[in-house]
Parts: sequence; C-alpha cells; structure tokens
Amino acid sequence: MKGINIFLADGFEDIEALATGDVLRRGGLDVRLVSIYDELTVESSHGVSVIADFTLDEVDLSADGTDAGDVMIFPGGMPGTRNLAACEPLMDAMRAHYAAGGTLAAICAAPGLVLSELDSLQGVEFTCFEGFEAAPVAKGGVFTPKAALRSGRIITGRSAGHAVTFGLEILSVLRPEKCEDVKKALYLWTV
Repeated sequence: MKGINIFLADGFEDIEALATGDVLRRGGLDVRLVSIYDELTVESSHGVSVIADFTLDEVDLSADGTDAGDVMIFPGGMPGTRNLAACEPLMDAMRAHYAAGGTLAAICAAPGLVLSELDSLQGVEFTCFEGFEAAPVAKGGVFTPKAALRSGRIITGRSAGHAVTFGLEILSVLRPEKCEDVKKALYLWTV
C-alpha cells in the first residue's frame, strides 16, 4: 500500500483522525482518508459525519513496493476501533504492509485492538489508552505510558488529548525538517 492513509470506521474518534491528518497536511504530506465501507461517509463516535477521500475498495491494498514512508494510520474511538479490527481485508493488508517494510501508526484503543492483530510485537515499545495494554503485551510489546512514541516502524499515541503530538511523531519520521515549522504554526514551540 503506497502513501499515507488514515482508515475510518463508524465510531472513530474525531480528534485522533482529523488532528493527525491536519498536522501531516500542514507538513506538506498527501494524506488520504479511507472509509472501510462501500460509502464515503463515515460517522464519528460523536455523531460527526466525515466524507472520506476513498473507500477501501478504491485504494490499492497490495504491499508491492511498500517502504517505511508508506503509513497506515488507525485512529481510536469506540466502536470505531473494533470495527477496524473486524475488517479482515484491512487487517490482512496491515500485516502484509508491515511485513513489506511499511510503517504503522495507531492511537488510543487502536494499538490494543488493531496492532495486536500482527503476529508479533516482540520488543516493540508502544503506548495506548489505559486498559488496552494487555493484547499488545501478550504479543511481546512493551507498554510505555508516553503521549506518543516510535519504536522501529510502529508509531503509537495515548489518547485524543495527544493527537497533535501523535501527528508530530509521524511527521518527524516522514518530514523531520517540517516539524518545527508545524509546531510554531500551532503555537507549540514552548512544549
């Protein structure tokens, strides 16, 4: 799967999806919102309807030519995260994407419910919303209670309150030279 894709399922957390995408776009990246359904409109956990750029069937899910600059992003929110994890074509694509060298990013409940669908997280440091640590730990992951962090090709964020930090962590991998500019534009230079 090529490019940067944020996957949306009904019940996704608004801030985690949209703030992350906004930070990356401010950094000059082309970010696509992808509905896992046959329709472009997806409803957030707070009842906000968002029109995605593509449906899952419209994006190339193959891992051919994938590299670390290709990122699959999974927001949290309920029941959105469970809906993402239940989407077998998406989970199959995620496993193939990661095996081919692609980057994964997940925030809030998604590290616990989505990333735990990988065969192993042995030695991967991760963060997530409190209460979703067990499944990644069972796969060998190491829980670290930080706002956001990167461990190899996996980037995780703790919660909606840390969505901008999560977005900046992704940006620091893809366009590190843009991070300071984006922080200043968001008045985060003192953080």
